[in-house]
Amino acid sequence: MINWIPPVTIFILGAMLVPLFKGKARQLYVLTIPVIGLANILAMESGTEWTYGYLRYDLIFGQVDKLSMVFGYVFVIMAFIGVLYSLHVKEHGHFIAGFLYVGSALGVVFSGDLFSLFIFWEIMAFSSVFLIWFQKEKASIDAGFRYLLVHTAGGLCLLAGIVLRVVETGSLEFGHIGLDGLDTYLILIGFLLNAAVPPLHAWLADAYPEATIVGAVFLSAFTTKTAVYVLLRAYSGTEILMWLGAFMAIFGVCYAVLENDIRRILGYHIISQVGYMVCGVGIGTYMAINGSAAHAFAHILYKGLLFMSTGAIIYSTGFRKLTDLGGLYKKMPITLIMYMVAGFAISGMPLFSGFVSKTMVIAAAEHDHHYIIFLMLMLASIGTFLSVGIKLPYFAFFGKDRGIEAKDPPVNMLAGMGIAAFLCILIGVYPKVLYDLLPYEVHFQPFTIPHVVGELQLLMFTALGFFLLLKKLHVEPTITLDIDWTYRKGSKVFMWFINEPLARGSQWTVDICLVIISFLKWFSKNPVLAVMLFKDSLTLRFIGHLGGRTRRDSISYLEDEKKHYPRDPVKRNPVGDSLLLALMFMAVYVMYYLFTA
Repeated sequence: MINWIPPVTIFILGAMLVPLFKGKARQLYVLTIPVIGLANILAMESGTEWTYGYLRYDLIFGQVDKLSMVFGYVFVIMAFIGVLYSLHVKEHGHFIAGFLYVGSALGVVFSGDLFSLFIFWEIMAFSSVFLIWFQKEKASIDAGFRYLLVHTAGGLCLLAGIVLRVVETGSLEFGHIGLDGLDTYLILIGFLLNAAVPPLHAWLADAYPEATIVGAVFLSAFTTKTAVYVLLRAYSGTEILMWLGAFMAIFGVCYAVLENDIRRILGYHIISQVGYMVCGVGIGTYMAINGSAAHAFAHILYKGLLFMSTGAIIYSTGFRKLTDLGGLYKKMPITLIMYMVAGFAISGMPLFSGFVSKTMVIAAAEHDHHYIIFLMLMLASIGTFLSVGIKLPYFAFFGKDRGIEAKDPPVNMLAGMGIAAFLCILIGVYPKVLYDLLPYEVHFQPFTIPHVVGELQLLMFTALGFFLLLKKLHVEPTITLDIDWTYRKGSKVFMWFINEPLARGSQWTVDICLVIISFLKWFSKNPVLAVMLFKDSLTLRFIGHLGGRTRRDSISYLEDEKKHYPRDPVKRNPVGDSLLLALMFMAVYVMYYLFTA
């Protein structure tokens, strides 16, 4: 007996019913949906359920194992936190788009076939874009369209790979794929785009900062983490991902250090932190896979808390640039505490969630003798603490007081932040609550003296360096150019090429064909007289006169002949333009055949 339903069903049906509720009833309703979703997941048992036959394939909406469950748990937990944080929002659309987004992400996680996965993958892209557009500013509208175009391109790659795989294997089963053909590379590209792996990453830092305050919280949690899930499921042990992940970790940190916009800083740190997860996928050992899954779980919570905290700053002050902020620690003390919990978690501070998850990936790299990867990940850890743990809070909360009127946000926003902060600390203090959910048995003890001391030394020397150089460090109102610049400007060049050279060139061929058709129609009215007129025109041009006439009389005579053309033409049915074109192309084809035969 099945006592649960596919989790996607709860959230999609929940989204459809949101407009029926108003006021307090709507607040209660939207909070109830994630609670029902969590109860449903708690009732799920390992195995494969909810299988439907379609043509000769099986569509599976309930592939349940420990890997899918760890993502399912954190998705519904974050859905509840995000909804609680959003209760003050009056627009129905936020909750409709948010539930569709969460539901489709859960649909991906529990899909056992590639067709279902693709459908939910696309719903995820089209529902999440509205969380950007609801900001209703030109920058958000433009960023949303770029976001949608990039994800549509990734979806097409994914679909092409799925079609090729079905043709080659005859199966839609979604499991381990690996790299062994064009289909596997296309599927991988589709997954990597959602994971924001450079150079397919710029959509994230471009779009997330332009989303609504509550929309950015949802966006930070689901798209990149579903990508991590499918990579774990399909490409674990693919070595190239190890190097791509390590590069991501450093790349995102470097851009974050340069940024001035607080949400762009966090956006680049999503790229960096997902790099640890992708690296773990590439290493492919049990410890590395556990580390990637654990870090995805912890990351969703602390990154959501970071976006909630910075969202509270924007909500209260209206500013999002470090150069416009400062002195907020007196006016927003609770927000500061919540932010620092998340900042310590993402930095890997002992007793916070990032310490027990991120270091598992780093330890897996060291244990498997990937020492260059180990050093790259450690270097990224330094940059993370420098930019998110020190730079952002210092200049936003402790920098020069600019006299901004501000206060802590509404109770519902603080409550959402409080739950996320509690979980960040709970997992950091008692990691067993997370480790018991992981796909494989965990043989990793984070709280060893060398490990704790080493991590503290790394973080403390980073902080020491920052404060020693503080007089030389200052934020500037700069704009950091990324790869998205190429398709922003490239699209303008492309449209110019379409509208100018290509359009003009294509029009030339049309004009030439119309001239030829017009001439043939004119010639067919009286071919004999037409030939005579053509001969007289050549004679007048090269000899200068016709017969014994003067040049002036010759010109007058020729103009008179042209004026009276065709002069008693033979009665015939007109030949249509289409037929003339067909005859022309046929003649060209016959000549080509004769000369190439």
